Amino acid sequence: MHAHNAGQVARIRCGYCNIKRFYKPLELREVIGNVTVDQVRAKVRCERCKKKEYMDAELFHPVGQELETIRFRRLVEIRWEKRVIWKDE
Repeated sequence: MHAHNAGQVARIRCGYCNIKRFYKPLELREVIGNVTVDQVRAKVRCERCKKKEYMDAELFHPVGQELETIRFRRLVEIRWEKRVIWKDE
């Protein structure tokens, strides 16, 4: 929560497939909870390669031109799905 108030941005990067995503800390808090950036690393998974062990997360203050070029991933909705699992006996 303090990162959002300070104007910081979260950068989450997969070291395996080298993809970077930028998030607003307030929206990450809704999904993951009010945790530290170190705990975010353990809770996220790459959407491309599905690996968790190569994830890196950091908070930073974007400046000038960098702020204009960042494309944020925005939270649209949180959907809880109910799945039915069958077992033959």
